[in-house]
Amino acid sequence: MTSLAEQLKRLALPQTDPSLLNRSEAASLLFDCKEAAAIDRDTFFAIGCTGLEELMEIDPSFEAFQSSLFSSMSKGLERSVQTKAVNQQLNQNISLFLIHLSPYFMLKPAQKCLEWLINRFHIHLYNQDSLIGCVLPYHETKLFVRVIQLLNIKNPTNKWHWLDPIRVFSERTSNYTQLRVLLAFYASTIVSALGAAEKITDTIVSMLLPYIQKGLKSSVQDYRAATYMIICQMTVKVTVDSSLVHSLMFQISKTLSKVPSLAREGVACLNLLLQTQKGDSLGKKPFNHLCMNPELVTLLQGLSEGYDISPLLRYLLPHLISSIMKCDAEEQEDSGEAEDHIYIKHLEAILQSIPLEKDLDHLLASKFLEEFISYGTEIESNPTKMAAISQKLLPLIRLLERKYPKALDSVLEEHLEGVTDQANQNIFHQFISLSLSCGKYKFLEDSDTSLLLSLNHPQPAVRVLALQHLKDVIETSKFLQEGFDQSFIEEAIFGRLRDDNRDVVMSAFSVLEIFRKQVNPEVVVSSLLSIFQRADLSKDGKWYKVLERALQILVKEEILKKKKELLDEAVMQLLPFMVFTNANSKSSEWKMAVCLSESDLCSLHPLLKDWPEVLQEAIKSSKSAELVGVVNKKMILLFSKNMTSGDSSLLLQMETPSDWSVETIQESLVPVDLLTTYVEKLNSDQSVDAEESAIFVFLLRSFINHLKPPPSFPKEETWWNPESLNQDCKDYLHLLLGLFDLLVCGASEGSDAVQYRALMNLLLKVHLKDSEVLFKFLSVLWTYGFSLSNHLNYEVNAMLQTRALYIGYAVLVSQTYQKKKQLLSLSSPVVISLLINLGSPVSEVRRAALNCFHSLSSVKESLFHPVLQHLGQKMEEIISDPAYITQIMATLFEELQTQPKQKSQKKKLSEALESIIDCVQNPICPSYVARNLMKILHEVHGEMILTHLLPALDRLLEKVLKEPETVLKDEVVLLHLILGKFNEHSATLLCKNQQSLDLFVKSLHAATKICQEVPPFQITALGQITKPFFAALSDGRVQQKLLKVLFDLLLNCKNPLCAQTISSVFKGISVCAEQIVTELDPPGKSKSLTTVQQTRRQKMQQQKCLEPLASEEENMEYTKQLILTCLLNICQKLSPDGSKIPADILDKEKFNVELIVQCIRISKMPQTHHHALLLLGAVAGMFPDKVLHNIMPIFTFMGANVLRLDDTYTFQVINKTVQMVIPALIQAEDSDLSEPSSGVEEVVIKIIRVFVDALPHVPEHRRLPILAQLVNTVGGDRFLWVLLVLLFEQYVTKTVTLTASTDKDAVLEADTEFWISICCEFSVRCQFQSMMKIIQYLTELPENKEGPLQVDLVCAIEKVVECEETEELQKLEQRLLEDVLHYINTVASSVEGNADKPTAKFWRVLLNKSYDMLDKVNALLPTETFIPVIRGLMTNQLPSVRRKAMDLLNNKVQQRTRWQKSQVRQLLELVPELITIVQCKRKEEKEEQVINRQTALFSLKLLCKGFGTENPLPFVPVLKTAIDLVSSEKEEKNVMGSALLCIAEVTCTLKAQVIPQLPRLMPALLKTLKSKKELISSEIYLLSAVTALLKVAETLPHFLSPYLTDCLLQVVRLEKIVVEFGPSSQISLRVMSLKTILATKLAPRILLPAVTKCYSEVAKTRKNCLGPLMNVLKEHIIVMEKEHLISHQAELTAFFMKALDFRTEHAQDDLEEVGRTETYIIDCLISMVMKLSEASFRPLFFKLFDWSKTESALKDRLLTFHRLADCIADKLKGLFTLFAGHLVKPFAEMLNQLNISKTDEAFFDSENSTEKSCLLLQFTVDCLHKLFLFDTQKFLSKERAETLMMPLVDQVRFAALLALLEVAEKLKENYLVLLPESIPFLAELMEDECEEVGQQCQKTIQQLEVILGEPLQSYF
Repeated sequence: MTSLAEQLKRLALPQTDPSLLNRSEAASLLFDCKEAAAIDRDTFFAIGCTGLEELMEIDPSFEAFQSSLFSSMSKGLERSVQTKAVNQQLNQNISLFLIHLSPYFMLKPAQKCLEWLINRFHIHLYNQDSLIGCVLPYHETKLFVRVIQLLNIKNPTNKWHWLDPIRVFSERTSNYTQLRVLLAFYASTIVSALGAAEKITDTIVSMLLPYIQKGLKSSVQDYRAATYMIICQMTVKVTVDSSLVHSLMFQISKTLSKVPSLAREGVACLNLLLQTQKGDSLGKKPFNHLCMNPELVTLLQGLSEGYDISPLLRYLLPHLISSIMKCDAEEQEDSGEAEDHIYIKHLEAILQSIPLEKDLDHLLASKFLEEFISYGTEIESNPTKMAAISQKLLPLIRLLERKYPKALDSVLEEHLEGVTDQANQNIFHQFISLSLSCGKYKFLEDSDTSLLLSLNHPQPAVRVLALQHLKDVIETSKFLQEGFDQSFIEEAIFGRLRDDNRDVVMSAFSVLEIFRKQVNPEVVVSSLLSIFQRADLSKDGKWYKVLERALQILVKEEILKKKKELLDEAVMQLLPFMVFTNANSKSSEWKMAVCLSESDLCSLHPLLKDWPEVLQEAIKSSKSAELVGVVNKKMILLFSKNMTSGDSSLLLQMETPSDWSVETIQESLVPVDLLTTYVEKLNSDQSVDAEESAIFVFLLRSFINHLKPPPSFPKEETWWNPESLNQDCKDYLHLLLGLFDLLVCGASEGSDAVQYRALMNLLLKVHLKDSEVLFKFLSVLWTYGFSLSNHLNYEVNAMLQTRALYIGYAVLVSQTYQKKKQLLSLSSPVVISLLINLGSPVSEVRRAALNCFHSLSSVKESLFHPVLQHLGQKMEEIISDPAYITQIMATLFEELQTQPKQKSQKKKLSEALESIIDCVQNPICPSYVARNLMKILHEVHGEMILTHLLPALDRLLEKVLKEPETVLKDEVVLLHLILGKFNEHSATLLCKNQQSLDLFVKSLHAATKICQEVPPFQITALGQITKPFFAALSDGRVQQKLLKVLFDLLLNCKNPLCAQTISSVFKGISVCAEQIVTELDPPGKSKSLTTVQQTRRQKMQQQKCLEPLASEEENMEYTKQLILTCLLNICQKLSPDGSKIPADILDKEKFNVELIVQCIRISKMPQTHHHALLLLGAVAGMFPDKVLHNIMPIFTFMGANVLRLDDTYTFQVINKTVQMVIPALIQAEDSDLSEPSSGVEEVVIKIIRVFVDALPHVPEHRRLPILAQLVNTVGGDRFLWVLLVLLFEQYVTKTVTLTASTDKDAVLEADTEFWISICCEFSVRCQFQSMMKIIQYLTELPENKEGPLQVDLVCAIEKVVECEETEELQKLEQRLLEDVLHYINTVASSVEGNADKPTAKFWRVLLNKSYDMLDKVNALLPTETFIPVIRGLMTNQLPSVRRKAMDLLNNKVQQRTRWQKSQVRQLLELVPELITIVQCKRKEEKEEQVINRQTALFSLKLLCKGFGTENPLPFVPVLKTAIDLVSSEKEEKNVMGSALLCIAEVTCTLKAQVIPQLPRLMPALLKTLKSKKELISSEIYLLSAVTALLKVAETLPHFLSPYLTDCLLQVVRLEKIVVEFGPSSQISLRVMSLKTILATKLAPRILLPAVTKCYSEVAKTRKNCLGPLMNVLKEHIIVMEKEHLISHQAELTAFFMKALDFRTEHAQDDLEEVGRTETYIIDCLISMVMKLSEASFRPLFFKLFDWSKTESALKDRLLTFHRLADCIADKLKGLFTLFAGHLVKPFAEMLNQLNISKTDEAFFDSENSTEKSCLLLQFTVDCLHKLFLFDTQKFLSKERAETLMMPLVDQVRFAALLALLEVAEKLKENYLVLLPESIPFLAELMEDECEEVGQQCQKTIQQLEVILGEPLQSYF
């Protein structure tokens, strides 16, 4: 088929189907196609109706189709000739019907209905998608196939072409290949559905199972493939029961055994099934069927290359082994042997070709063993059967072992460990014999264990036996037969060569000699040489035989002759054994040296050439005593000769630095040969680094050997103390440290590490041989790094310290138990040294020290064992934290004192701790060790530790006092640390132990400063005298003594630091007055008086001292201060709480307060004032009445003097005075004093005024704290407002008058901030109360007294409640607002009363400020408080308060956007209150009430807008109330306007809940709109009404139908009214919005009748309103859907027919006005025309054409029609020519009728006939002009041109002349050809009746003469 044919076929319509033209056959569901062709339409219709009736009985919803698809009209419907819209509607009905029909498709009635639809509507051609959708659920039925046969889906481009095979299949059912598409659909659908399902339930699985089983049994390949896919998808998504898994496996495997196709897919399906499901208890049946497939392993191998098949193998392998075993167990027949062969073949193939992963190899090996043992047990080890099964399994086991050797070994080893039963053991041995390595596991007769275990047995005899057995096996050459692999034998031999038992090694030699040819000779040489490295003949000479045998085997190795490098290595390692070190010829060393000399090794290597002979000669010629030296000397000479005379390469190889070993060369100094080599290399400019290194090593060795300690070196002392050593000993110790450091560094890295290790051994051997000496040296290394004084002039860094600790650890580990015990004794420094290392800042040092402690922790008898045990438990903490050791020691001491323990344990721990402390007092112990030990014991306190430290303290203090220049820095720090132990924990010791007290006193006198950076010991000792320490001294005599010492020191010391410290001590401790008196009283005075008497007398004497003496006044100030201070302390002692004291202790008459006041007045010293004021403050509580009489002089003095000082002490004095004195006044008010309460308040006010007056002189930063303290003391609730008023008064009366006018604002701002700061110092409640008192005070002031003070007050309240408080202040806030509002009313009345006075401006400013204050108070109120407060204010009696409350509410609601739910609930509770105000239920003045009602309505509007959407119910009463207001005729218009706006908001918010109120709302609203006068008089009222109607229309447009006509009438009337407001005004915009809503939101069925009715009314009464009405209809038509336009076209046509008669009905009216109205109608009609199709517009146009000609009397219709035609032509342009053909002749006739030259009768009978005729002519000519202008389809044919030419020309003669001139100007001379034809016409026109035409004709002729150049007058 060509591409063009394909395109045509795709574009073919159903009605062109050839089957529709075939009369011999017809499509049918119930009949044969030929039978159907013979049945008439009525019969089919009857069948369909019968089926529909039966379906209606089943489902009544089918009744809806009775009037459409099954109506009698449908019999005559032919789809092919219907319009697109009709067919589209029909398709919708058919699609809906088929959806309803689908559930009943299999019923006969449904098929009858389909039969009718197929016959009449051809749904098999037009509605294929819907038909297939209806029947697809029944795709498995034959009826479905029958429906598919009706479809024409053969074309491959058809989307249902994939179903075509079903149709073909139904015709040829034997062809299975036709099922492929159907099965593909089946598979993809089910698999996709399973994949998309979130959860596959049992129901789904049970529904699928029958089809899955059927598919597995099917012989159709595609069906099976689809089934495999479904199984895989299902098992991946859900876990099914094991029985189902078994069933599926059985079915799949059975299918695979019978049908070989899709074998790979089936096996893959099985693998996935086992991978996703539980594979337990699946049985053997699937396995048997799988094994019947010969290609099973090939399939598995192919799958294994890309997928994990371990799940399937995990199932197969155990069954394969079990089957192989069981085939042998049964009576074997031919079939049994065949099966056995299949299983073995499969298993071999799997082992060969498929890698066993995921532990499958282990599974296979263990299954082999398990089945073998089970089989053997079952047959009771029948030899014949066991031999048969072994023969069968042997190749399989060997194959498994070759492929997976480790798997079989691990299984055998596991079983070997657990085998106990003898029978099982024998069977196991038989199984072992099957493996290549069976010999390893074979049990030896003598050892009762396997060879493998015997070779590694702990008993040497068993290992020897195993080697003997191995030797026998090798000798008999059975090792391969018995399952020995070479690697096992090699490992066994070389492993035993490394044995530490000589007999075992000798046995291994025997085996090696037999097996040597099969082993790598290099490995043999290496193993033999390793024996020489391990052997030490000096310790165990019996190894000589082993070495001798090794040498014999070694020299036999041929590889030594071939590989020179290997021979060199052997010689280098054997040379040490050739050196003679022992003169005893019977010693092993001697024998070994001789043996090596006599061996063939000497003949193999040139270095050893001639050595046997030289050795024999030396032995014979030398004495035994000198033999060793002679022999070794000759050896060196010979070797040197051989190296120099032989090959040069030998020299290079042998002369390496490693040969110059300090261990082997015994010369005391550097070897001669080394020096010779060194000199030769220097001469030849060769590198001598190696030689220099060797020389240095030899020199070090010599130095170590010859270094001797000084005779005075204290090796026997416990500590090697560098501080007490003489210079020789220090130098010696310095050298030892340096050598140790050097050797440790060298031994740890570098090429000479071995040499340095040897030297280290030498150093330890020569100088530190004894372990005790070694650890004393190591202790120096461990601790010297902590020293602050470098006595040895050597630095021990952390690296060296750490290395020394690790070396110490290595040595400690090797020590015997007794040695360890000795090292842990008190005579060893090890424990103490290690202990202080635990406090090192380096973590590695702490770790190494802990390791050392750990090595000693096994010695339980040690005194330090509890400590070490405790340290071991805290190792991680100690390593992490260097300070943790102090906590541990503190814990140990604390446990010792607090926790109950056994006596022995407690005693042991106590002794250990005491011994640690005793180390500090030991003079031998270095001070740096003692110092660090004290740091570790920093947290340990108590009498015990101080007792043990006293000797050290005594010794150090003696040294400090007598020889201060010799005191070390470590000793200084140590002494300070010891003094630190004098604290409250050990203070009691000073009362018990006289020595401790004496030493402490001695330390208090130690004023010498030893180090600059460390304070004197005196200061440290003084610092220990703290309040707890002093209080802990239970003995008063001790306290007295310390006081005496302190007083003496204070009196005599010249150091200011000491005096300052003593003063601090006195301030800190609590001292009894008796002790002070004791120290102050002169000696010998009687002390019998009591404390109270002494105090009283002392007080009286001190008071007398306060009396002023003029001559001594200036000199007595300090004395006065001391006396005042003392009096103050006494008063505080007598009355600690400041309360009154009894008269028997101190009579108030004896306390002269006036004297103190006089002291204040006379003194000029501020310090004296301070002390006196503090004393008065204390006295105020004791004698309040006496202070009260003198209060004003005191505070007047403070205001004049003290307040002006700027220092902290003065500030504290003022505070103290205020705190003490003012409460006395309060107390006086409540007591029985003669002063009345009002008098006290006056005094307090005076005091406050004193402070306020003094405020300008008080430093700024002190002002706020002083005033805050003052008001807090007198009581903020009572006197804060007084302070504020006084501050305001001060500003008005003083500050303003003293301030320049330019700075007044800045000063006011600063003062206001200060006032606010004072307020913020008090609680919110206090602030509220103060503000209310101030407002009340201002309200009560007379009018002439109010002034700037009130203005300032308003400024001060601005931030009054900035602090956040949690108190309940609702009532206070309400009262504050009420007071403010009341004050505003007072000010407002003053404004009115002073309107004509000069103060009017002031009162207006004050009123504005008051309103600002109100707004700010409102804004600062918390919302939770604001709402209840407002609610309370709304019930206030004053209308102005209520109105202002509503204003505040409105502002809050408008400003805030987010509200909490609780707040919303509170706000909604205000709605009823507001409704009450709106309903005017209170009796107030009318004007006031109107304003309040308007405000309340506005509040309701705002609340509804903000919260009505989520809470609609509370606003339903609001709507009802507003409707009542609007309905009332007597209501004030402003209230009605607010009510209308409220209605608008509520309607917009409540939406559907407004519907029940519409019957009341809409009439009232429309009634309001009808009152034109009121609307015009108030623009706001009009706007409110329009807004209300707009919101109702916006919200409920579908419920306006009862009121729609009236709405339209009011809207079109309103548009005329609002014209005067302008198009951009709010009213105009809202009216336009209202029109748009009515036009666009309403359905045509509702709006069109209302428009028609409205038109009828408006056309009669308000013709000028028709334009707005037509605009509404026009806008509605524009938004109408096409279907609605079609359905309402007839109604609209009728309306426009009526509307177009407007000109006819108003023929006598003004033509211009009629024309304007007609323009609106025509525009509206054209909007409909533009939406019509050609088919719809044509009949409409012709109907209008007929309408214009129906009645000859109504000629005005022609005007309307011609104008309409002109407008339509303008819109349609070229398309209008399709409809204008019928207009040509009528237009021509009309032109003739209007031509006055052709008729004498007037066309119109009216008075204005001429105007109408001209108008008609204009419309006609304009229409023709547009037709000609837009003609692109050759509309103007010759005939039409001829028809129109003459009428047009007759009407346009003047224009014709103009056109003639234009043509002539264009053609110029060429026009002469046309001139003859023009002359007759021109001649005729010259005589025309119209004068203008004649004149124009003359002009035309003249211009033609000019254009053509010829005269034309001769022709006329």
